[in-house]
Amino acid sequence: MVVLATKCYVAGDARQRALDSLSSQIENLLGELDVTYEVGVRDDDFPSVTVEGDDATVAQNLLREEFGEITPHLTPGDVHVGTLERWDDDGFYLDAGREVHVPAEELGLGPGSPEQIRTRFGLVQHLPLRFVPQEDGPARLADRERDRLYEWTRGNGRVNVNSATRAEVRATVNRAGHARDIVTVERLGLLEQSIVCTDDTDPPGLLSSIGSYLSAELLAVVP
Repeated sequence: MVVLATKCYVAGDARQRALDSLSSQIENLLGELDVTYEVGVRDDDFPSVTVEGDDATVAQNLLREEFGEITPHLTPGDVHVGTLERWDDDGFYLDAGREVHVPAEELGLGPGSPEQIRTRFGLVQHLPLRFVPQEDGPARLADRERDRLYEWTRGNGRVNVNSATRAEVRATVNRAGHARDIVTVERLGLLEQSIVCTDDTDPPGLLSSIGSYLSAELLAVVP
């Protein structure tokens, strides 16, 4: 069984749509392998995938690579994935099957308070983030994660969204009349997406235009 490092935290019809989206992603990933699988959701909202068949090991590795994995133990020096649950002046608090504190001085994302950093980089709640537990100190954000977030601030601009599937976000952009103002909708997690803007699209303006269509947190990333 692989516990995926992305959360299904919505309820009702939205939860079913999220699980349908996840099942579709897993089918695309594993469809050509000789496996059967079953998708469930744990009490802490992390999905689990039980895999059986001749290609089970390959399938499990593909799931870990695609989604990250929630593991029973954290290995110092290895890269793990947790979801951003809360933040305060002391740093970020990630859910990796247990609470992991990344102190402000271990974020490595430049000046500002954790709240200012979160806003500047568009880190919506529940966003999966890579971190590294350390043997003789607190956890830090992984170098690969820092590089990814800095890359966001050097691109065309983005609007990051939570509580919605990729299909729901794309439909919202179309409904608001902004299909030509974006490059793509990039999947960051099951319910966390990043709308990549074109060169001449203003991210805060796009956020303002589509915000009324989504019951979600939206944060603009301005280059």
